[in-house]
Amino acid sequence: MARLDPLLRELAKHPEGTLVLEPGSRPHLSDNGSDREVSRTVLLSEHINALVRETSPDSSAGRFLYSLDGQEFEFNVVQADGACRATISRPMVGPVVDATISQPLDAPVIDAPAPEPRDESQVDVATSQPRDEPVVDSTLSAGTERLPEIAELLDTLITRSGSDLHLSSRQRPRMRIHGELLQLEQYLPPKPDQLQERLWKVTPERNRNEFQEDHDTDFALELPGQARFRVNLFRDRAGIAAVFRQIPYEIPTFEELGLPEVLRSFAHLSKGLVLVTGPTGSGKSTTLAAILDLINESRPDHVITIEDPIEFVHSSKRSLIHQREPGVHTRSFGKALRAALREDPDVILVGEMRDLETISIAIETAETGHLVLGTLHTTTAPSTVERIIDQFPGDRQQQVRMMLADGLRAVVAQTLLKKIDGGRVAAFEILICTPAVSNLIREGKTFQIASAMQTGRQLGMMTQTDSLYQLVSKKIVTAEEAYLKAADKEALVKKLEADGISVRMAT
Repeated sequence: MARLDPLLRELAKHPEGTLVLEPGSRPHLSDNGSDREVSRTVLLSEHINALVRETSPDSSAGRFLYSLDGQEFEFNVVQADGACRATISRPMVGPVVDATISQPLDAPVIDAPAPEPRDESQVDVATSQPRDEPVVDSTLSAGTERLPEIAELLDTLITRSGSDLHLSSRQRPRMRIHGELLQLEQYLPPKPDQLQERLWKVTPERNRNEFQEDHDTDFALELPGQARFRVNLFRDRAGIAAVFRQIPYEIPTFEELGLPEVLRSFAHLSKGLVLVTGPTGSGKSTTLAAILDLINESRPDHVITIEDPIEFVHSSKRSLIHQREPGVHTRSFGKALRAALREDPDVILVGEMRDLETISIAIETAETGHLVLGTLHTTTAPSTVERIIDQFPGDRQQQVRMMLADGLRAVVAQTLLKKIDGGRVAAFEILICTPAVSNLIREGKTFQIASAMQTGRQLGMMTQTDSLYQLVSKKIVTAEEAYLKAADKEALVKKLEADGISVRMAT
């Protein structure tokens, strides 16, 4: 069945209507002067080419008929300036065409060159699947094996609510769906040159050059109206490989993310350092985006973000927002941070505090009366404080403790877990820098921070153990899953078993 068939059946209900497929737009039905979208998928030119070839494999442009359910549909396909546009309508007259074969009409609309011979193993396939059709289970084979196309795989990732697409030389594509990495059996493993050819179509020239020199590169990719992706290209022993991390087009709200209410208060801070930490893929960027969006809606401030690459796109609302990407809009994180101080900022978001220079400038900036939001790859709040201090030479560590004691406002450490009913949920550890916590940092007693967090629950503080316990007791996640993700496994086991929850399988 052609993937256009559901849309053609909708068109059949409107004999005077026209189905329009054009690049950069969703498929829409034009009927008596009114337009109505019939799919949520934004089409690219290659999408339209591939969909047309499903109904008429031998036609890339011109006019032809296609029959479905005993009804005829007239295709008018135009190729111009490298773009493909198609309009489909019900013909007034014409011979009946076999339901599975498309026949070109005698008079083509344009004088199109005959298509060049193609290797059928390399023929592009539809890179966009209408959302009305079911998606084939990614653990099963689906018809004839073929080489993957990037846009098609990304569209499937969006439809399946996946987080990551993995492409590797000599291996079948894989997608991470709700935390599980699943192999797509319907695609052939691409050779290194085949995969590079496909990846090069979506890779900016600057990043191609960087990849050739450094053997890895990062950039952002956007499918207009659908999603953005953070992309990393790299080499391994088999050849080129890539990971596409999906970034929702719409910024999720606090309610949609299930964020603790205390995080709302961070959006009203006027100065200081707020850190969101966790392993890769734990949702740090999403949490920061929700906080920044709240600032954007409620404060008449100037916000500067420094991200590599830019992930969530923020449009200025009540705040004025400028987003900069090192390597594209500025030379480095450090240079952008130093420049930001001359750009009248109120809030600065640092996508990743990855080196000593960035950490040092961020702390100094927070001390000078700005609100700085940043991320680190640490798993707990106390270890975050230690990680920052340990980045500095021994002769500077006491000074850094003093600066952190005065400037740090909060640390949110999070990790994602698989839910019992599907999907994922975050567990949080929240440290708020009260005077007591600040004193512990100043005196080098960070090992006592965990105890301070337990006594500060009424202020919104939370340990990871308590957060995991709540998720298990509410039957949101299993005890086994919580145990696997726990930093202090012994404390979690004691707390769960005290409540009669067995964790024998987990231990």
